[in-house]
Amino acid sequence: MKKFDFEEERVKQEIAKLGAKRVLIQLPEGLKPEATRLANIVEKAGALPIVSADPCYGACDLATAAAQSLNADLIIHYGHAKLLKHEPVPT
Repeated sequence: MKKFDFEEERVKQEIAKLGAKRVLIQLPEGLKPEATRLANIVEKAGALPIVSADPCYGACDLATAAAQSLNADLIIHYGHAKLLKHEPVPT
């Protein structure tokens, strides 16, 4: 069982809906180990994944300038949100 819910189906749907060809993936430090798996999902959806290595400090820290400079069509950003499927303590 995967620990986090990255809404993989939604990622694929957004790529298809927008016809995105270049997708910037932005993750906070603790989730960066998942970058390769998410990049594979983006690639299988027909887009070029670009993983941001810059620090990400939450939902208000969107990499819009980086996305524009990279000509990205879509940012897939994970910030502060409910990601755990099963939390030991309710939040």
